[in-house]
Amino acid sequence: MNSETLKVPKQLHTVTLWVHPEGRVVGSLFLREHSPDHAGRERPLEVLNQCSSFLVFKIKAPDELRFYNIKSIIRLEYTGDAHDETEETAMRCHLHMMDGSLISGMIREPLPADRARLLDYLNRGAEGFIKLHMDDGLIYIINKSYINHVHVVGIGDNEGEQ
Repeated sequence: MNSETLKVPKQLHTVTLWVHPEGRVVGSLFLREHSPDHAGRERPLEVLNQCSSFLVFKIKAPDELRFYNIKSIIRLEYTGDAHDETEETAMRCHLHMMDGSLISGMIREPLPADRARLLDYLNRGAEGFIKLHMDDGLIYIINKSYINHVHVVGIGDNEGEQ
């Protein structure tokens, strides 16, 4: 049997990782051309929420493959596309991170009507990462273990005050 028949077709997807304690790392994730969970290609959130302990990451300088421990990834950033657009439940919130930083954005996820609260989304399943849509079009995939607390931005809240 040819080893090529055992390969899963994947495409490189440019992202930025924020890793503890290394910091910012720019490179590419390997995403399956066909997701096992839905129509279309695999999404970065699926890679981070899989059961594997490590992910494969390709960096350009130096040109090498690295295997990052998923638990050490604080967040992943990438430019959103049509696959990331949803018309689902939308919740604006502020995430206060363990390092003292504040990340503000919008959670847009398909949630059942009886479980559509932010708390329900944060506690959903065994997923270790959540997806946050930023106002500038970036998508942040954030490790829930590095979130200190979350503040829901509601009507009458002043987003500039913290």
